[in-house]
Amino acid sequence: MIASPGLFFLIHSHSKGGKAQMICISVTPESRQLAKVDIYNAANQCDLVEVCLDRLHKEPDVKDIISGCKKPVLISCRPVAEGGHFDGTEEERLALMRQAILAGPDYIELDPKSAQKIPRFGKTQRVVSFASMTRPLNDVEEAFEEATRCQADIIKFTWPTETLESAWPLLAVVSQKRMLPVVGLGLGRCGLTFSLLGRKYGSPWIYAALERGMEAFPGQPTVGELDDVYRWRQVDSKTRFIGVVGGGVIELAISKILNAAFDLSGMNTRCLPLDFKSLDQVPKMLDILKIPAVIATPQAGRRVMSLATKGDDVSTASRFSDVIIKSADGWQAHNLVWKSTLRALEAKLGKQSGEDRPLDKRNTIIIGSDGLAISLAHGIKRRQGLVSICSGDEVEAQKIAQSCELRYVPVAKLYETLVDVVALTANTLDFGSKKSPLNPSLLRPGMTVMDLSEFPGESDLTQEARERGCKVVEPSEVFGDYVGLLFKSLTGQELPPDAIVSGLSD
Repeated sequence: MIASPGLFFLIHSHSKGGKAQMICISVTPESRQLAKVDIYNAANQCDLVEVCLDRLHKEPDVKDIISGCKKPVLISCRPVAEGGHFDGTEEERLALMRQAILAGPDYIELDPKSAQKIPRFGKTQRVVSFASMTRPLNDVEEAFEEATRCQADIIKFTWPTETLESAWPLLAVVSQKRMLPVVGLGLGRCGLTFSLLGRKYGSPWIYAALERGMEAFPGQPTVGELDDVYRWRQVDSKTRFIGVVGGGVIELAISKILNAAFDLSGMNTRCLPLDFKSLDQVPKMLDILKIPAVIATPQAGRRVMSLATKGDDVSTASRFSDVIIKSADGWQAHNLVWKSTLRALEAKLGKQSGEDRPLDKRNTIIIGSDGLAISLAHGIKRRQGLVSICSGDEVEAQKIAQSCELRYVPVAKLYETLVDVVALTANTLDFGSKKSPLNPSLLRPGMTVMDLSEFPGESDLTQEARERGCKVVEPSEVFGDYVGLLFKSLTGQELPPDAIVSGLSD
């Protein structure tokens, strides 16, 4: 089964209103003095502060540490086996937790064994935590029964969520209506995915770090990332998510700009980072989550293409898609990036020559053998350009040249080849264990250079091209046009003029 009945019900029958959800910032101080500073800073940006005691070098005075906090406080002290850093004995950890509960925090996190030894005290609510650091918990129902025996007010589950498949059981648990409220913490890349979906489906709170370097767990999103990139505070039960598959700077840039555009356009839509191990169950998951489209960064364009049942001419020919959209006939693949790259390239060439079709009969060499390189080749051929291809993976480059009817240039002949335009999707000739940096002597005065190897940023080679008198197609201009095409393909509307500035402002 891909989803539990509870998850299916919640996705299709959202309730209105309800208790406001909180964001919990995990503070992991190493000294008592810094603890107060971190708590103060966290309290200004969240609704609930988790104070993790397991990294403190000296035994703390918990009451003093939390006395000045103006937000609700959750105390935790995790052993190493549960992802914490407490290196004392179990007796010492239990003694610290007993002292902590006497300080009167709003919540205290206890594993089941600790909960059996530490009685309820005062108004402090008990969060009974079940953590599995290697795989999803096997028996969730048994955990609920045990949490009830431990007098839990809230139950918490923690396990690895590197992919959508591993995050799915945790999402199903959080989404079901239970007698006990459920909080989940996903570890790994899809922990952020889980947090955003948890916000939509009613988890009492989601977790975040105050800033990079202060994560309670590796990969934990920061509150700034949730606010600035994903605008999580506007996410509610009716929010529609657009999946984004890939990684790195380009995923964040696309998500940030599109989320700003959705916000400026009054659309209750947000980007949702996705990753998956295999494609077997992904279409069903996307359908259950009602995700109508998936954007792919260049690194993931070929993987996402495999989800589509049909595609436009360039995506089909290149086997590379940067967005797939659900239609009545299934998932339709589209390739948009080639349009933006050619617009920018022709604008640069046309400005120099005044020609209407500036790529016609011009010699262009593409360096790279990924889906983006193939897309560029097809686009330039459509403009009657003369296209060659070169790559560190010479076998793959020869296959591309044969299938796309291009001229193949061996690496050994690259620097002898005279061309008008150099288009790069890779700025090295690396392949396998062989590392071969691209020699800047390739770049000659008057040549037009378009380097998309570090898209949407620019590589050192781009600056080198400027210094050598080349005409440079700015990656930022290509990216701006590309995000505009993405937004229009998803919404049918033009990208709001302020979206890029608003989306990329600090």
